[in-house]
Amino acid sequence: MCRALVRVDLTADAPSLLLRRRATSIVLLLGLSVLAVGCRTPGPYRLGSAAQWNTAPELMAINEPQIERGRPYKTLDTVGWIVGIPGKILMWDRRVDNHRISFETERMLADYLAVNELDGVKVRINQYAPREEWRRLVANKSVGAGWRYTLGTLSVVGYTLLPGRVFGGDNYNPYTNTINLYSDVPAFAVHEGAHAKDFAGRRYPGTYAALYLLPVVPLYHEAVASRDALAYAHDYWPIDEERQAYRNLGPAYGSYVGSALAGGGSSPIGLPLEIAGILGGHVVGRSIAETLPERDQLYELPPRERTIALPVERVPQEEFQDDGDWYR
Repeated sequence: MCRALVRVDLTADAPSLLLRRRATSIVLLLGLSVLAVGCRTPGPYRLGSAAQWNTAPELMAINEPQIERGRPYKTLDTVGWIVGIPGKILMWDRRVDNHRISFETERMLADYLAVNELDGVKVRINQYAPREEWRRLVANKSVGAGWRYTLGTLSVVGYTLLPGRVFGGDNYNPYTNTINLYSDVPAFAVHEGAHAKDFAGRRYPGTYAALYLLPVVPLYHEAVASRDALAYAHDYWPIDEERQAYRNLGPAYGSYVGSALAGGGSSPIGLPLEIAGILGGHVVGRSIAETLPERDQLYELPPRERTIALPVERVPQEEFQDDGDWYR
């Protein structure tokens, strides 16, 4: 049984009753996140299969290559690295939004997609490809046209006008079935893969995506993806990588807790609450990571035809290391 004990001192003075209540709620929700994310049901990780997924044939027809890389541009990627400094500090990881994703992180995500038979998912590694994303929006008929041409259109407009190649922010777009990666963090990559897996199993993925816009609801979506990613890490990654996954996903989940409690971006205490959630997530994630016992990797990845990215626009590894380890 997994237990979480949360103690809150309600006698201390607070700047306002609202802030105190919401800070208390953060602690309680982070405690619940230990149950939602950190505790595992006994038994091996549940692999998905293509027969389970709701994938449009029209999308499958244009999904090769499944994984693509944007070509490195030193000036542009340096600007992106600088823009991503706040994220690096808040997540306490220099690899966040570094715009230089290693082939090892790519392989770990490719393995996850392969063993779960998520062959319809597109992965763009530090790539800006608006024309292709508009094409995928039209082809992704597993999402209803009503959702695709409203919220889906807005999502691709945002991708086009505010390119992650500069502004960062790893994400999964359910309207185009695309993962966009800008961080060299395996846990973040697989977490986005877990979102793709979650949406692929939904009968009405467009409605499920729209629900994400409602207050508090994202906590459920994020918990599902984090739980799946951590379960996968437990079974298929070495213990050091699993511990790092908790250190990364804890504060990431905490940011959603704080944002949900803020009640919207216009709240004057929104930013402090989000930061408080991130700090709480660090505490929860690192606490769990430190208590994980030493172990060997539990399972080998099942043999399949595709366990690495095929084909992919390869850039010589030395081009990613010409500046030493400044991006680490």
